[in-house]
Amino acid sequence: MNAATVRPIRVTVLDTWDEVGFEAEPGMMLTELKAAALARAGVSRPPEEYLVKYLGAELAEGSRTVADAGIEPNGALIVLRRRRSPVR
Repeated sequence: MNAATVRPIRVTVLDTWDEVGFEAEPGMMLTELKAAALARAGVSRPPEEYLVKYLGAELAEGSRTVADAGIEPNGALIVLRRRRSPVR
């Protein structure tokens, strides 16, 4: 990784409330970042069941990169399930 382009990013996975730190290149795909955060947090569900939020808004993943999404250095992302589990 090129130190000049690496962005520190914090990702909170709501299933476990774990905050995972990344040193992400601007070209890293959001889908890769989400899958890596889920794996580091020990979540075994498929990444497709989760969405990524930044500054309160859902990020459309597709073929978007960290740079495409406008994630600033030290930005905080949240990964949560697309469908919430009902509270009983």
